[in-house]
Amino acid sequence: MKKIGIVLFFSLVFSLFAQAQNSFRFGIQASPTWSWFNTDNNKINGNGANMGFKLGLLGEYDFAENYSFIGGVNFAFNHGGTLKYDKEGKYWPSVIDQNLPEGVNLKYNLQLVEIPFGLKMRTNEFGLLRYYAELPVFTFGFVTKTTGDIKGVDAAFQREKENIKKEVKGFSMSWGVGAGVEYDISSSTKLVGGIYYQKYFFDLTEKTDADDSKASMNGLALKIGILF
Repeated sequence: MKKIGIVLFFSLVFSLFAQAQNSFRFGIQASPTWSWFNTDNNKINGNGANMGFKLGLLGEYDFAENYSFIGGVNFAFNHGGTLKYDKEGKYWPSVIDQNLPEGVNLKYNLQLVEIPFGLKMRTNEFGLLRYYAELPVFTFGFVTKTTGDIKGVDAAFQREKENIKKEVKGFSMSWGVGAGVEYDISSSTKLVGGIYYQKYFFDLTEKTDADDSKASMNGLALKIGILF
């Protein structure tokens, strides 16, 4: 209910702005995503991506012809990925307080609230179509829920859907780029589709004595939305 209330609040705010000035548009998106980890340690490697989902609100303010500031709020579900550790160590001490064996896979499942902002550039119209690029897009993220799985080892070590809040940092920031197309349904309504790449600046995983690597998260999103 709390999340629904936040969505309705931002929808009302965007609606009021849209009524106040024609240069402002708001919309909604529902976008499938894929996210994964890379590290700077050859003993700790990404070993699988998470397929997730983003649901959110979009806002655009036209400050010049074919140029807009963009913003919004997103709820990102099932972000993260899997890391494989090719050395023994104590990696999730809040979950299992002993060394995990070589070859263990740790899967991160994260939910975030994201606040993106950036610049959008459009082409002139080609019939009912316009092409666009968004760059750069900076995003502040706040982790709201974390679960994790321990896999690839003996049953004595395996875990599923464990609370790993203490193993994940609560704040993130990323940059990204995107490109796509707008299709005019009417003079005031547009369908939007595009593909986006997102790279996180900071390591989201907490460090232990056994793991001092930097694990950076990456993401792809297939944006599907509508602007009013």
